[in-house]
Amino acid sequence: MRHWKAAILGCFSVITAWASSTAVHQMTLSNGLNVLIKEDHRAPVVLMSVWYRVGGSFEPDGITGISHVLEHMMFRGTTTHPAGELEAIVSRLGGEQNAMTEDDQTVYYEEVATTNLPMILALEADRMRHLTLSAADFSKEIQVVMEERRMRVDDDPQGRLWERFLAAAYVNSPYHHQTIGWAPDLHSLTIEDVRNWYHAWYTPNNAFLVIVGDVDVAAVMAQVQRTFGVLGMHPLPVVKPRTEIPSLGPKRVEVDIPSGLSWLVMGFPVPSLAETAMAKEVYALTVLSAILSEGNSARLVHDLIREQGIATDADTYYNSMSRYATQFILMATPATGHTLNELHTALWKEIQILQTTLVTREELERVKAQVLAEKVYAKDSLMEQALELGTPFSVGLPFEVGETYADRIQAVTALDVQAVAQKYLRADRITEGILNPKHTTKQQNNRAGSYSSGLSFKPHGHRGVPS
Repeated sequence: MRHWKAAILGCFSVITAWASSTAVHQMTLSNGLNVLIKEDHRAPVVLMSVWYRVGGSFEPDGITGISHVLEHMMFRGTTTHPAGELEAIVSRLGGEQNAMTEDDQTVYYEEVATTNLPMILALEADRMRHLTLSAADFSKEIQVVMEERRMRVDDDPQGRLWERFLAAAYVNSPYHHQTIGWAPDLHSLTIEDVRNWYHAWYTPNNAFLVIVGDVDVAAVMAQVQRTFGVLGMHPLPVVKPRTEIPSLGPKRVEVDIPSGLSWLVMGFPVPSLAETAMAKEVYALTVLSAILSEGNSARLVHDLIREQGIATDADTYYNSMSRYATQFILMATPATGHTLNELHTALWKEIQILQTTLVTREELERVKAQVLAEKVYAKDSLMEQALELGTPFSVGLPFEVGETYADRIQAVTALDVQAVAQKYLRADRITEGILNPKHTTKQQNNRAGSYSSGLSFKPHGHRGVPS
């Protein structure tokens, strides 16, 4: 026993993860499948996740949404396990499972007692290669997806604006459409489209496992080899990169919907960690986002909601872990009796303050502490630990990028924050999304926007619609 364990461990690349004394072990099988394992012995459970490097940003026009449709079909059975059996097994084991489709990856995961990991590995290896993909199942699941789209986009005012905002903000970027897909594309998808997508992208050399929990590393690697190592690999489709075109000036999207809702979205093109040589700017943008919206003392919360009372919610969103350039986004809903114009002016004032006045040392240190504390608290979750490893790895970054995260955040200065605010948050680079309630003729002369949604919209990942 000791000999085979030593042989397997000798193949590992061992990296110490940030904020943890536990090493991350990496191995690549002969079929191209990468495996990342992190031990966490606080409880006798393990989270096993399978990551495929494919998602909405890989989809050509005409079949948008297909990655998400395939995610649904992955639960419709294989040649050896009929539909529902995977869920029944996980439930019987007292475990949990789910999946998510994002722009740049699709992830399937189960959390079970450690003793049940071999069974879960076998089930995931089975559906990597042996999905049934029947026409009958497809006809049911496509209706489920269409209904999901209706609920999250077509029948949701904020979801409808968000879709149009993204389409305007990303012109030649593959992030132009959401992972849910355009409605006409969903209506025209066929089971053959889904089969082709599955066979093209669901292969060991386009996937990796992230396993976190109460495990013995060598034993797990032997189990992975037995289950996934027997699967063959094949060449991946060639996808030419798409480069976003420079902005020619500000863009504005207005949506009038009879909903009684008002909402303002402001987006600016910014770099992501995977596609820029200026990593320093990415960490400065992360801190800038936290200054505006992290915690109850954040500027948008303090100034717009509590002090001025002109917003019911105000937030920012910046996803630094995307394959391509992304957007720095501000979102806010006007309070009753206040207009979208007031809110627009107030948001710009907050931006201008960042551009002209250095953040104080006290505020900067407080915000950094909040950003880093969030990372530390995330260590309590096996899923969050898996995401910390898998997200950068899925977009072409080293999985150990988190090792230097604390140092990079601590190195951000007030001048760095001011510099990125001046460089990127500019009026000539903005895309604005405006959600107006549908007005009567009498109201058209005074687009007051004096409605409060009482809702707080937060993108799921980078691309999500309201849930």
